[in-house]
Amino acid sequence: MKLQRKNRLRATALGALAVSGALVLTACGSDDNTSGDTGGTGGETSAASNIKCDGAKGQLLASGSSAQKNAMDLWIKNYMAACPGVEINYKSSSSGEGIIAFNQGTVGFAGSDSALKPEEVAESKKICKTGQGINLPMVGGPIAVGFHLEGVDSLTLDASTLAKIFDNKIKKWNDPAIAKLNDGAKLPDKAIQAFHRSEDSGTTQNLGKYLAAAAPEDWKYEAEKKWPAPGGQAASGSSGVAAQVKQVDGAIGYFELSYASSQSISTVDIATGGATPVKATSENASKAIGAAKIKGTGKDLALDLDYTTKAEGAYPLVLVTYEVACDSGNKSDTLATVKSFLTYTASDEGQKVLADAGYAPIPAEINAKVRETVAGLS
Repeated sequence: MKLQRKNRLRATALGALAVSGALVLTACGSDDNTSGDTGGTGGETSAASNIKCDGAKGQLLASGSSAQKNAMDLWIKNYMAACPGVEINYKSSSSGEGIIAFNQGTVGFAGSDSALKPEEVAESKKICKTGQGINLPMVGGPIAVGFHLEGVDSLTLDASTLAKIFDNKIKKWNDPAIAKLNDGAKLPDKAIQAFHRSEDSGTTQNLGKYLAAAAPEDWKYEAEKKWPAPGGQAASGSSGVAAQVKQVDGAIGYFELSYASSQSISTVDIATGGATPVKATSENASKAIGAAKIKGTGKDLALDLDYTTKAEGAYPLVLVTYEVACDSGNKSDTLATVKSFLTYTASDEGQKVLADAGYAPIPAEINAKVRETVAGLS
């Protein structure tokens, strides 16, 4: 009887967890990461204890990039624990949707994996009455190329083969170009199922920038947020692409490392021309991002990334997510909260939690300028 009772209690607990998880997924929509374990990093308590609320109050709406969703979840959890009475809602959708919402004045800030275009800056001046939208680099990380191929646990590709795969030019896993990079691997005679984002996405644009820079002969498309190549299959959000790769044998797709890590999806090592192929890790992404230069002017901190790096251990397929905010002319009812929250995300404590969630902290020199700019928002 005791054993039966224990089993019943265990089943009840597991059922409660399953219902809880389903509710979280429903609330967050298609861009939610199916893992719940990214919220358990070791630095949360100390991070929360150092947060300065500085007049923050009420509700702050933000939206955009799904690439930074897991980072935002951690930051918001820590921040709201430290600042009772403040509610921050980040809608994880896409970079394109976030910028549209920002320029319509419906959010306090937006997340974008690509810097604002000149026409988007011009549009922002209608909302930022005395200023304009600026790019604040806040989250770095690798774009992992995840794959699911039964019997194959390790895979190396280069920019050329990736370009041909996503352009539907390489269609089988045992193609000679793939076999050449994976000497000794038992590659099956199986069709490649390539997945891409269905909506406008900064992750897509960054993949396009990498392929155009590193394999210009094989990727002829402009680096835009909308998927440019024919063929392939579309899925919504990084979580949607990851879910398809997880489920479909023969699949390949691109998404942030946190989605691969949380779902145990194998990722491609990239041959850059250096001595050894480079794995998609936060540390290796940091090596590439560390070489970035600021190309923005004034208070704008947009970065110029080197997608063709051959530096040892530097993973070249990276992105930086910007928080887009008004440099001046912010709404008076949300300004204090925007400044307080972004001050925390750019702090040492805020950046420290990124590596635990599969991201790469922004290099210290650049981050110092982000903090200075956030402090001056008005």
